[in-house]
Amino acid sequence: MTSSIRPRALTGAVATFGLTVGMIMTSGALSPASAATWPTASGSQAVTKTISVSGTKDYGMLRLYGSGDLGSGSQDEDQGPILELAAGATLKNVIIGAPAADGIHCLGSCTLQNVWWEDVGEDAATFLGSSSSNVYTVSGGGAKEAGDKVFQFNGAGTLNVSNFAAQTFGTFVRSCGNCKTQYKRTINLNTIEATYKGSRLVGINTNYGDSATLKKITIVGDSSKKIIPCQKYIGNNTGAEPTTNGTGPDSTYCKYATSDITYK
Repeated sequence: MTSSIRPRALTGAVATFGLTVGMIMTSGALSPASAATWPTASGSQAVTKTISVSGTKDYGMLRLYGSGDLGSGSQDEDQGPILELAAGATLKNVIIGAPAADGIHCLGSCTLQNVWWEDVGEDAATFLGSSSSNVYTVSGGGAKEAGDKVFQFNGAGTLNVSNFAAQTFGTFVRSCGNCKTQYKRTINLNTIEATYKGSRLVGINTNYGDSATLKKITIVGDSSKKIIPCQKYIGNNTGAEPTTNGTGPDSTYCKYATSDITYK
């Protein structure tokens, strides 16, 4: 499920954007939700080949952006990522500039702390790995201009996203609807600010037993309530476009109450 190609600046130039969701500062302390702003980069670095990360890597708010083979700025699903995290890796305090290629790949359980995307490429981050015990954690940060998805969940396990801001996106989190190998996936969203335009917060596959829990969700600028909080699909492993299977809260797949979503 791709969208049209958008032009991107090739320099990764910084812009300052106000985001009103809580973020994790470089000290690691969570700031009040009302105090968050888009961070200023400490510098910029072109990336021509995917960087492999293991253990803990703190970039100190350096901006990384694609160049060469990673610099097309397209929606090509075969692009490499800027960063590839080994199972168990933690990535801290980095800005992914433009072009962003396919963002970040996690090969197993991983933690993304205070990671910001200035202009999402194909996806901001893709979560992989076949173990049902995998836990992927996104804490703090934000993403803008995701023509398709912000977070693509292809592997097995649980994805937890908290204190995150998204502005202009297709789907905030998508459980893969047509991967060759499918899994049951659990998604937990807590303290998320989503600013219109956007199509849906989360997409899950009911036939594979997926579930999504939404708490403390704030949707900004969507007075007509066009953003779907939770879209259900019937997924497949054939590569075909999945069919929809309803929307709205229930006790099994889309776990939230109307009080969990605030419109501003």
